[in-house]
Amino acid sequence: MTKGESMKKILTLFFTYVLVIQFGWAQPNMVLVFIDDMGWGDFSCFGNQAAQTPNIDRLAREGIRFEQFYVNSPICSPSRTAISTGQYPQRWRITSYLAHRAMNARRGMAQWLDPNAPMLARSLQQAGYATGHFGKWHMGGQRDVDDAPPISAYGFDVSLTNFEGMGPKLLPLTLKPDQDPAKPGRIWANAERLGDGVRWMQRSKITGGFVNEAIPFMDRAFKDGKPFYINLWPDDVHSPFWPPVAKWGNNKRELYLSVLEAMDQQLGKLLDYIRNNKSLIDNTLILVCSDNGPELGAGVAGPFRGYKTHLYEGGIRSSLVAWGPGLVKVENKVNRKSVFSAIDLVPSLLNIAKVKHSKGAKYDGESVSSVLLGISDDSRNAPIYFRRPPDRDAFYGDKDLPDLAVRDGKWKFLCEYDGTEPELYDIANDLGEKNNLAEKHPKLVAKFTKSCIDWHRSMPPDNGPDLVGDVRRKALKR
Repeated sequence: MTKGESMKKILTLFFTYVLVIQFGWAQPNMVLVFIDDMGWGDFSCFGNQAAQTPNIDRLAREGIRFEQFYVNSPICSPSRTAISTGQYPQRWRITSYLAHRAMNARRGMAQWLDPNAPMLARSLQQAGYATGHFGKWHMGGQRDVDDAPPISAYGFDVSLTNFEGMGPKLLPLTLKPDQDPAKPGRIWANAERLGDGVRWMQRSKITGGFVNEAIPFMDRAFKDGKPFYINLWPDDVHSPFWPPVAKWGNNKRELYLSVLEAMDQQLGKLLDYIRNNKSLIDNTLILVCSDNGPELGAGVAGPFRGYKTHLYEGGIRSSLVAWGPGLVKVENKVNRKSVFSAIDLVPSLLNIAKVKHSKGAKYDGESVSSVLLGISDDSRNAPIYFRRPPDRDAFYGDKDLPDLAVRDGKWKFLCEYDGTEPELYDIANDLGEKNNLAEKHPKLVAKFTKSCIDWHRSMPPDNGPDLVGDVRRKALKR
């Protein structure tokens, strides 16, 4: 470090001290914990009595639990795109999970997220934040797609991912109760080619591995006088399930619950570190949610119908916990009123950080910063629209899943690409989407049919209509 650089660092720390201590101002640190394939009802604070998640439950007691939060896709890659950009993932042609190159093309999808997308991380980075991604990525760089941009191209100073991203990674070792501990298995070994800096560790401990990287990253940021933004995106509750050998289960559900509890325990180290650090506790906001609904037979969606890949509530409604003693104005609050989604988090967090929105970006999300901080129980103004993954017209026993959906006020509406087979639910009074009111409300059906199709046609197409193999739907190809 040169003499000039040393002086600049000293001045930065001095002015940070003046702003924080003398005037009570500092840009908040932010941590987004985005869990893979966890159901709305899987945290014990959301009603799970089969497993305990004490660390997340404590965040909820000390903060806010939101019951009407949505992600913007019922499957991982587009959901991650939405929460990263503040835009519907269809805008970037990421509408199902990113897989092999030929499979992505067959479904009419991009091979990776365009680095020019208005990333939350990049906006914060340009405003002086230290930015780190630790955990699953899955927005490019997987299987045979080995020419995707590195995670650093999206606004992150540091990254450590798993087998679905370009850059340094932790790859999973596997161990069963009757297996020789000296001879663990390996999965996704071919992912070693997707970035330098590969380490292997037990899959049952990988969330802890990401936490162990995030903590020194926070330390460095603080010492450099910078606020930080961290993605902590665990993947261990996504099948196949590999819990600690001592907590093995006898079936899929038991394995899942063991993994869920192990994940909570490992996250506890990060949460306790922030809580016990006087320089962080009053100026750090933590958000915890899931990327989509649960896998059938593993997690649970509480009172809601559907699973991962479905546009029913169980596939797209996520538990959300917000914590920040110096920022969130209430404790132990259950917000049952505010309806908003993952695309709303980007403009909301930028506003909380007092950072300008990405230049030229038109977010589909709306700022609900006062809701996240416990100041109001408002909702976003615009409806929330959804389009199913192109390869998921039939899944988990449902042979004809709805193609489009919208949540607008108390109403939830679903239909096919052409508006046929309408389903209308009073979601405020019918959480399980059991009573289809379409025949009783033809005017609402007409309104929502038009708005869904108009939104659908405003987005870049994928090959969903073709993949159904239905002549009627093929005729609607745009």
